[in-house]
Amino acid sequence: MARFNTKTVNRKVTVNRAGGKAYKTTTELELVSILLTSFVKDQYYRNASDTMDQVTNIIGGLKDKKFAGKAAIYARTKFGMRSITHVTAGELAKQVKGQEWVKKFIEKVVYRPDDMMEIVSYYGSKYGLKPLPNSIKKGIARAFDKFDGYQLGKYRGESKDVSLVDLVNLVHPRPNRKNEEALKQLVEGKLRSKDTWEKNLTQAGQKAKTDEEKAELKADVWKGLVKERKIGYFALLRNLRNILEQAPDLIDDAIALLTEEKLIKKSLVLPFRYLTAVREIEKLNSTGARKVIKALNKAIDISLNNVPKFEGENLVVLDESGSMEGQPQEIGSLFSAILVKTNDCDFMKFQEDARYMTLNSADSTLTLADKIAKDYRAGGTNFNAIFRKANKKYDRIIILSDMQGWMEDSYSYYGNGGSPNKSFAEYKKKYKANPFVYSFDLQGYGDLMFPQEKVFCLAGFSDKVMDLMKILEQDRQALINEINKVEL
Repeated sequence: MARFNTKTVNRKVTVNRAGGKAYKTTTELELVSILLTSFVKDQYYRNASDTMDQVTNIIGGLKDKKFAGKAAIYARTKFGMRSITHVTAGELAKQVKGQEWVKKFIEKVVYRPDDMMEIVSYYGSKYGLKPLPNSIKKGIARAFDKFDGYQLGKYRGESKDVSLVDLVNLVHPRPNRKNEEALKQLVEGKLRSKDTWEKNLTQAGQKAKTDEEKAELKADVWKGLVKERKIGYFALLRNLRNILEQAPDLIDDAIALLTEEKLIKKSLVLPFRYLTAVREIEKLNSTGARKVIKALNKAIDISLNNVPKFEGENLVVLDESGSMEGQPQEIGSLFSAILVKTNDCDFMKFQEDARYMTLNSADSTLTLADKIAKDYRAGGTNFNAIFRKANKKYDRIIILSDMQGWMEDSYSYYGNGGSPNKSFAEYKKKYKANPFVYSFDLQGYGDLMFPQEKVFCLAGFSDKVMDLMKILEQDRQALINEINKVEL
């Protein structure tokens, strides 16, 4: 979601992953940056294993390890971040012994039944399951109370290294009224998924004897799922193309679900998922496809209705260097589009040099994002170019990047080796400006490019980051305060 500098500008100089000059952030904010951006996948400058090792080391260096627990709960329940919170849970259980809050943390960080299996699987793969820490046993035993028979049946995980029945045998949860029968059936091997969309579609394919019959049966399944609202929001988003192709008569009903504000807010769907859905629908050519794309635009606008409106002159800047290729570029393009549309900002891209792009804020959010993403040039990373190219006084400059600047400006006297401190100072002097700078870290590497008093370093892919932008200029401790509100 967000991380930011403290008030001092005297921060420790370091070298970032691209070999450029950067500055160290605090240990707490380095952890938060990873928790809010990492999908535990290989990145341009860091592989998944390195990310997990970094989390392990950061937690080991924290004086207040309870902060790590609060941050992980915040990332899981507010931002929908999964695998990286499982890593954090396993490491806290390993590193913190005999403290009551750890089992409470394990219970709270579990949002779905498969979270329990993933936490235990991570711990077992690294440290072994014998012995399994009491904090994990007791926390997961309590977490079972959250789930009913439908949820337990859906996430049995029978083909996984650690299945749900394995967990029951490991932690011995105490049955409650809503899951007593399900736990009994699970142990006896009789628990089955009840009316899940995956199961129903699979059965439709198995029952059909011809392709025509299969099409009819699948259309009937989609009808039941959509008409009776039995499909989850993320599943709906991921299956829009299937519904279009297999049950086109249901498109209006699917669109009604897709654009329902209550469902959007509850879903924790990350904004860039809408862009992924559009990419799939664009492969089709039909009236229904056009209606769905229109609905996707509406849905994302609903999901982002809390984007703050900034007064004054504002500039949005997107890094288009080589290390931003792929998902970072897509996410950056979407966030740029959101800000340009809602605030009618100037827009700039940078790599070795910087360039302004004129965008039509009357276009839809996803149309703007697509236009930005397709105009991608790659190259080196020169933060100095931003402030050399900026041609007027701005009240705010919002930079979206992986924060791996390494190039010096073509004017040799800057000599920063990546950090734009001098070029930023000269920009401010030239235009008599003193802008707030929002620096979005899209990869969670944890580096700061310039530690100025009015620079807020942000991270995260959720619309929740926009909420925080509303108050950062008045409350520099906004993120820390939000995380510390989590009760343990």
